[in-house]
Amino acid sequence: MIDVRNYEVVATVKQASPFCPNLAATPDGKQVWLTLKDVGKTQVLNAEPPFNVLAILDTGPITNHVNFVRNAAGQFAYVTIGGENVVKVFTTTNEPKLISTIPVGDLPHGLWPSADGTRIYVALENANGVDVIDTLKNARVATMPSGQSPQALVYVPGAVAKTDGQANLEPLGDSGRAVHLSMGSPGSIRPATTVSVHNQGLIDLVEAAVTGLEPKSTYQLALSERLTQPYGKLLPLATFQTNPAGAAVVVTLGPIKQVIEGDTTLPPSRYLVIVPLKDGVAGLPVQVQTQAAN
Repeated sequence: MIDVRNYEVVATVKQASPFCPNLAATPDGKQVWLTLKDVGKTQVLNAEPPFNVLAILDTGPITNHVNFVRNAAGQFAYVTIGGENVVKVFTTTNEPKLISTIPVGDLPHGLWPSADGTRIYVALENANGVDVIDTLKNARVATMPSGQSPQALVYVPGAVAKTDGQANLEPLGDSGRAVHLSMGSPGSIRPATTVSVHNQGLIDLVEAAVTGLEPKSTYQLALSERLTQPYGKLLPLATFQTNPAGAAVVVTLGPIKQVIEGDTTLPPSRYLVIVPLKDGVAGLPVQVQTQAAN
């Protein structure tokens, strides 16, 4: 904690885990909230003496960003949970309470309220869009297209005063092309992981928001010949390690379409799988593709 009048450190508060991707202060200046992505929690600090920890909330895997809204109903914290594809709404009392869980698109990340507090806008990293939430109803009311993998945004009130705000805008074109998939345990229809494959021209950007695995363990995202045993030959895409919450955001670049389409020895279809790795040897898939490409 730093006194911004004289730039002196006035207190030090221990962070509950190492990875904090985002923190924000409440509009009334009484609290600081920080998200802990590696453990799926959110820490709430008193921004006034004695600068103590007010709460550590179990918010969910891939807890990304936090921001605040003040409207006719009061002051609230909105937290994006990338592993559950939801935004969770909490009171900003000294003992914060969960009051709403709002389903949104794939891998919600950054978010920002409108000036009047009636809307909050959520960047969807794996859906190439921005969801609009009515904060008085705590419901999603619209989705807007965006560029690839949006992770943060800022709302600027009054930025366009006289026109429709569409000057200099262009269609997304190829940058808007993406394939969206989901993955889950073999035999399950409940998705645990969402995947987006973005067109980059000669190569593809693959991003997977992975949950439901063993904590601090090594896995491989791969393509298999079949969705059931025998899975056949595996084509590795990326090796990753899960965080303490059993989650990870896996990103890899490569000529995936060209590899699949150009190798005549491969079967006509390939499917995403996640396999555990032990001493460099792949085990049987623990998650498989559950949704066809769209």
